[in-house]
Amino acid sequence: MLDYIIVGSGLAGISFAEIALKNNKSIIVVDDKSQVSSRVAGGLYNPVILKRFSEVWKAQEQLVLMDDFYNEIEAKLKTQFNFKMPILRKFFSIEEQNNWFATSDKRNLAPFLSTKLISTKYNGIDSPYDYGEVLHTGYVDTALLLDTYKEYLLRNKLLLQESFHSSYIEFFDFGIQYKNIQARHIIFAEGFGLHKNPFFNYLPLDGTKGELFVIKASDLNLDVIINTSVFILPMGNDLFKVGATYNWQDKTDLPTEEGKRELIDRIREIISCDFEIIKHFGGVRPTVKDRRPLIGTHHERKSLHILNGLGTRGVMLGPAMAKALYDNIENNMPLDREIDIQRFHKRYLKTLISDRP
Repeated sequence: MLDYIIVGSGLAGISFAEIALKNNKSIIVVDDKSQVSSRVAGGLYNPVILKRFSEVWKAQEQLVLMDDFYNEIEAKLKTQFNFKMPILRKFFSIEEQNNWFATSDKRNLAPFLSTKLISTKYNGIDSPYDYGEVLHTGYVDTALLLDTYKEYLLRNKLLLQESFHSSYIEFFDFGIQYKNIQARHIIFAEGFGLHKNPFFNYLPLDGTKGELFVIKASDLNLDVIINTSVFILPMGNDLFKVGATYNWQDKTDLPTEEGKRELIDRIREIISCDFEIIKHFGGVRPTVKDRRPLIGTHHERKSLHILNGLGTRGVMLGPAMAKALYDNIENNMPLDREIDIQRFHKRYLKTLISDRP
């Protein structure tokens, strides 16, 4: 009998898989490649929400766990995924500069915002008001991470490449049986696929579509990530990842002309050199309106658990949320109320009562 069946092999799924394996638990991962948001993500990690100049929730704690997690996976798989790189916020006015310095004086943000203006001139970008530097930043090559980790799972016969069908679950005192597999627990880490999950689809997962480009710009000599209305991330060989859009209505992974026009317009606001679109892709991020993940155990079926709602910050949140769920299941450590799905339980019960004839 296995300890865990893990449904989904995005950032959430592999984070839990790695923590379980590190603790000598037996697992099998089931994935049908239907959810692509982790693969096409920008992969940036940044402890500051630059749009509002506010700290990411529990940023310091997440950064520490994230660094340890990716360092261990890199050593295990002998591949680098985590690239430390400064994020520079381009200023468009003296007022924006002043707001930056006022924000950097706040106790919770001081460790993350440099008080020294960056005046480096990058070819192809006009920056008369300079840049502010965010500290402890970089990006994870999520596609490389997921591909390499899946290869590891396949080599060790820990991955089933097929769709998961909840109707095949049978419940017993020891846990569950799924087809011919017995396990103590199932972890659902399905991303936006949660809406098809009969056990957790009552949760308010509100997917947000994002579209990104890979562009080629031979005259753009960046060695940092520029962040304004979009980010521009250097990938080497004159290639740059650029994103992202936010669409709350479209729930498909298909690139759109609307998203293409929006990204082109935003790129032209930042760079003055020519560029060529090499790739255009999209994905639906698993977001929640209260901007907190969905972590916890089913209110009746105690063998069923959820790890979802990582939104736009899966690279930072994945390791920390997987650890929180693992410690809750195995060590009975309580979940933070802000992430526990119990925060929606009363609302769910009221809905059930009101739906009764």
